[in-house]
Amino acid sequence: MADVHYQSIGMSNALEKQAVRSRRSKYIVIGSLVAIIVLAAIGTAVGVVVSKNHKSTNTSAASSSSGSSGSNGDSSTTSGGGSNSSSTSSNDPSKFELDSRLHKAFYGLAYTPEGSLPDYGCSSTLENVIKDVQLMSQLTTRIRLYGADCNQSALVLEAIKQTKVDLQVFLGNFVVDGDEGAYTRQRDVIKSAIQTYGVDHIAGLTVGNEFMLNYVIEHNSQDPNSAIGDEGAAILIKDITDTREMLASLNLGKTIPVGNSDAGSYFNTKVLEAVDYGMSNVHAWFANTTAQAAAGWVTNFFEETNVQPAALLSNKPKMYIAETGWPTGSKDIGNANNGGSDASVANLQVFLDTFVCQANTAGIPYFFFEYFDEEWKDAKYGGVEGYWGVFDKERKLKEGLTIPTCISP
Repeated sequence: MADVHYQSIGMSNALEKQAVRSRRSKYIVIGSLVAIIVLAAIGTAVGVVVSKNHKSTNTSAASSSSGSSGSNGDSSTTSGGGSNSSSTSSNDPSKFELDSRLHKAFYGLAYTPEGSLPDYGCSSTLENVIKDVQLMSQLTTRIRLYGADCNQSALVLEAIKQTKVDLQVFLGNFVVDGDEGAYTRQRDVIKSAIQTYGVDHIAGLTVGNEFMLNYVIEHNSQDPNSAIGDEGAAILIKDITDTREMLASLNLGKTIPVGNSDAGSYFNTKVLEAVDYGMSNVHAWFANTTAQAAAGWVTNFFEETNVQPAALLSNKPKMYIAETGWPTGSKDIGNANNGGSDASVANLQVFLDTFVCQANTAGIPYFFFEYFDEEWKDAKYGGVEGYWGVFDKERKLKEGLTIPTCISP
């Protein structure tokens, strides 16, 4: 792959803003290290108990819920419009109401279970994850996770098991520079989840999310293929190799693809040569494009910066768009416009209408960012950070939004 380059001034701005966003995510993990260690053990124990309990009862054991509706389960009925607040019938998560406004238009969705961050005390519940899975399975057959703390791998796989939906998961291990324990802890809970649930619903295992972006920026560089970049790559490749060894120990070395996710212009060549796939975050919003031009910008950037260079490597890793979308609001007026267009439902609709079906037809694999508004981002960071969802924080389809009717392959 060629050295990192900027296609435009807009791309430079995009990378700068992505760097800030990525460092925020990293600081969450580092700042909560002690809490993670304690809570991970608790979460794993709880997950095992939950799994055992539900093998026989097939009912939800969670104590809280958020409004949402479901997907295509057995013997389900169809609801016409309204809020996504229908409940599972007969305490059987595989029987739930469908929402006629929803279609499997998306190749994939980016998903983080609510409360799955240590800052929130690992408060994810199986009941909420089941409702999310019911809803997301009406929109796509694929989702991606970012990490494995707070038992989220097992929670999602258990929810898929109980709902019996057609959903594949790209599991994630959020690698933190200087904290090998974070990788190891997540590797072990991922291994446990695989041993418990098998591989039928696992599409891949992504090691690292924007690790190279964080590493080079924090070491006063912008080039992921510089000497500094190669230092960071060595850390990541070590964890990727260890992940492959873990899968091989389960006789799954050729069964589950291993990949890496990063900002669009921050892939290290040696890292890409060590993986089966790469996931690229490509956001037109941060490049100051208009909503009308956003779909073309995303498609062109991904093809030129990720797909073409990857195709030149001997292993030819498959490239995905890991994140792409458009925000619908901002906590403050100053961040409500990116210099090209407003953050609004109307402009998210423009991006949906100009990107989704066209990408499906072109065979571009992408994960739409994101499933629902994450309230913690709004509280912690402000700006547009908490407003990227197709659904609001209550899991209701945003008012005025129409899901494309094309069906993703």
